[in-house]
Amino acid sequence: MDFCCKSLRDSASPIDCLLFDLDDTLYHGKTGIAEACKRNIDDFLVQKCGFGETTASSCRVELFKKYGSTLAGLRALGCNIDADDYHSFVHGRLPYQLIQPDSQLRSLLRSIALRKVIFTNSDRNHAIKVLDRLGLQDCFDQIICFETMNPNLPKSTRPDEFPVILKPSLDAMKIALDAANIDPCRTLFFDDNVRNIAAGKTLGLKTVLVGKTMKTKEADYVLETVHNLAQVIPEIRLNGEDGGDQRIKRTGSELDTILPTTPVGA
Repeated sequence: MDFCCKSLRDSASPIDCLLFDLDDTLYHGKTGIAEACKRNIDDFLVQKCGFGETTASSCRVELFKKYGSTLAGLRALGCNIDADDYHSFVHGRLPYQLIQPDSQLRSLLRSIALRKVIFTNSDRNHAIKVLDRLGLQDCFDQIICFETMNPNLPKSTRPDEFPVILKPSLDAMKIALDAANIDPCRTLFFDDNVRNIAAGKTLGLKTVLVGKTMKTKEADYVLETVHNLAQVIPEIRLNGEDGGDQRIKRTGSELDTILPTTPVGA
């Protein structure tokens, strides 16, 4: 951590990477994708795992709370579920047409002269489909996804041989930082999940809670929408129309005005 702080002091720019969650962060959580995904998971539990139709939904919730995802919970409980089959079933039937191209976000991302990385618990195929639908497929330098965090899973001979690793586990966060060669103290981490934000903060990331109006103690900033991300970066490089770099600088007092702190529990 001392090295991170030193690199921050010695650098002309305090931020050199933007690390983004995907679902419910780059697009609004009310598009209908999340609800469709939950229904597909419930159907998977009923059709592939033998759960009752009346209990599938509550079991999904419990597995998510305890293990971080339904797939992780099923495998931890000894169910021999193939990850590719699971993702094909759960994501393959999603109504991706509900996600509309976002030209405003595309322009904003392409105007920021910083490295940009996707960090999602979803599989790579899903990530690519979402980015394609948003029109953001060429806006990111790298995708950190399910396959990145779980490279040994296809080699497993039994369900509990390799536990599924996903956010918000610190192991998942460390894998992502290493895979993307990220300096956490010079990285802004955008996510809609409070637990993911807390994990990122533990490892020294600068954190931005998206889709909320109230800050948590682990979030450095809060955004109702990712479209306002430029407002939370103290110094941001924009590609000017003349081809040069423009910089928007904001003081701490200006940031406080844009993003007022709300005490936790208030």
